[in-house]
Amino acid sequence: MLLLALFGLSGAGTSPDSLPKRVSVFPLPVVYYTPETRLAFGAAATATLRFRRDTGDTTARPSQLTFGVAYTQNRQLLVYLPFQVFYDHNRYYAYGEAGYYRYTYYFFGVGERAVPRELYGVNFPRIRMNAFRRIVPGWRCGKLYAGLRYQYEDYRVTRVVADGELASGRVPGGRGSRLTGGGLGLFFDARDRVFFPTKGVVADLAYLHRNRATGAGAAGETIRFSRLSADVSSYHRLAPRTVLALNYFVSYTAGTAPFNALSLLGGTRRLRGYYEGRYRDQNAAVLQSELRLPVYRRLGAVVFGGVGALGDERQLLRLNAPKAAYGAGLRFTVNRRDHLNLRVDYGLGRHSSGLYITIGEAF
Repeated sequence: MLLLALFGLSGAGTSPDSLPKRVSVFPLPVVYYTPETRLAFGAAATATLRFRRDTGDTTARPSQLTFGVAYTQNRQLLVYLPFQVFYDHNRYYAYGEAGYYRYTYYFFGVGERAVPRELYGVNFPRIRMNAFRRIVPGWRCGKLYAGLRYQYEDYRVTRVVADGELASGRVPGGRGSRLTGGGLGLFFDARDRVFFPTKGVVADLAYLHRNRATGAGAAGETIRFSRLSADVSSYHRLAPRTVLALNYFVSYTAGTAPFNALSLLGGTRRLRGYYEGRYRDQNAAVLQSELRLPVYRRLGAVVFGGVGALGDERQLLRLNAPKAAYGAGLRFTVNRRDHLNLRVDYGLGRHSSGLYITIGEAF
């Protein structure tokens, strides 16, 4: 009941109202192979639930938690718990993740300074917490929340290419850093559903103020940065079961951030088809679209595409150097009540591609 305690709802003990009333669990094996990990295997389980306090409220949003563990032949370990929780008739909302990673990643450089990909090893615990309270109840067009954000990440780089960019000391955080800090946020929710919206808008605005990265400077000193970002998605029903989803994301960074905290393109959510972190810089802007189509009963299909741009302190966005990706995927509904989907996507970028298997939509 950590989340409820953070909201100040749990009191001296656990109230029956704060216990889940109905829980649906979907287990999923995790098996994949990459050159940097060799064979990886594990398991994940996604739970959707509603609390007893929300009994009888047909407008109460479902909550979701996913717990996963994976281990690789190269003795790498991933333990992760992403979550989003709605409580007390949608009055409170929290999302974020907790996890521990002992893993290897590829580094491709920062901004326009591209380098041959470097394999590096890292160990880090990560906590990201966003806790909101509804501040404007009764809006017909949606619900407005305000709240606090917190992040902690002890990024311990354990192995780098001897003559590579990370080893040179020119990249902030290239030898490791401890990131701490927080900020403020606004969250607006006018979706008809959480997991598979067919109409409405959702917007997440964040401001991180002078977050601290200890040990990230060239001489091991502390560096600081602030960030302003907006993540907005809109949903448009074109036919009874056909939906056009649009996503707009912008991120602006002031100060010096470690490379692992820069704005990223690629991965499961932004510009599928590129390795996560294939492109990174201080600023980023992304426009994505996805057409979601029914196929047969629980089975659906999507086609998607997107374009993004990066920038830094000299040029806000390099619009003359866009990054584009496109692809298609399948959906299988594992929770029919809330339309929670298993997602399988294949994306293509410039000289790049990616296969993604996960729970929930990209946006």
